[in-house]
Amino acid sequence: MRMETLLEVYKQSKYQVPGHGKRDFHVLKRVMEGMDGQQESDLYGKGKVIEDFQVKMSEYLGKESAVFFPSGTMAQQIALRIWCDQKGLKRVAYHPLCHLEIHEEDGLKELHHIEVILLADKSRVIELDDVIGLNKDIACLLLELPQREIGGQLPSYETLEAISAYCRDKGIRLHLDGARLFEILPYYKKSAAEICELFDSVYISFYKGIGGIAGAILAGEKDFTETSRVWKRRHGGDLISLYPYIISADYYFDMRVNKMEQYYEEAKELAAFYNQCDRVSTMPIVPVSNMFHVHFEAAKEKMETILTAISKETGIGLTGYVREVTKETSNYEVSVGDLYSQVPKGALKNVFQLLNEKMKEN
Repeated sequence: MRMETLLEVYKQSKYQVPGHGKRDFHVLKRVMEGMDGQQESDLYGKGKVIEDFQVKMSEYLGKESAVFFPSGTMAQQIALRIWCDQKGLKRVAYHPLCHLEIHEEDGLKELHHIEVILLADKSRVIELDDVIGLNKDIACLLLELPQREIGGQLPSYETLEAISAYCRDKGIRLHLDGARLFEILPYYKKSAAEICELFDSVYISFYKGIGGIAGAILAGEKDFTETSRVWKRRHGGDLISLYPYIISADYYFDMRVNKMEQYYEEAKELAAFYNQCDRVSTMPIVPVSNMFHVHFEAAKEKMETILTAISKETGIGLTGYVREVTKETSNYEVSVGDLYSQVPKGALKNVFQLLNEKMKEN
């Protein structure tokens, strides 16, 4: 008889700990129920629905202008291309685990022929000394806040200010990969506009902490965004209509952007539960946003068995997957959203008591 997988059991669980819920058709249906069916859609990047949202986002980010893109991959490659063209130098720098480096099939290099310098050790964030120590000129430096692949770590705000000042002094453009910008505002105790002021261009996502369907904003000065519109057309990003993405982004932005403090505090509480368990730790130990990584001193297959058993016994799902780090260690990522507050605290504590017992036994 076939054993149920961890993912199957997780999906069937009464309570799921991370995220906002299933990514099903209800994500869009919920938005559409309150819409005026007579409202006109956008058309090839123009129209009230897209233009109003772009203005709303530019004001929120404190930037002169903003453009809606169907994907962050497209937006960020275009941003770096613009800065390289402006300086006449096709070379940029970013973290070794940057999204452009490990998740985009070398799109920046193959499509735009841009050379990349990898800054800092992959286990930590980029610091000022890394930037000062560059031995080649670059057109643009990309900083990802938070650095997702290492558990969502962040540099200090003073470091950000120092890097920004150094880049402006040296004529280096500074681009923000702010896919999770909203989620870091509680930690820095800054507004989005205050953080974005340090950067020449900014990308934000609407399907991560916000929980929309898809879509991104690229923001900066008007000359920059007007050039990005040209590149957006070249990349095939001007679909005849993007309104399902836009209206869902707007709807869930309004619903969740002011809940990031709640998610952040809940993430710290959840991480503390994990860190009380034998051979379990989080990265960072104390989260700096609503996301963190959970690390186990146990093999992937062993953790799948343990987590499946816990979910079946309690009806609470901690995760639907586990990744292999080494033959003896494993991990997974957690992002706290709307679902966490729905889990009864007593039942949640029981889950971690079980996890601790099983980790001691195995």
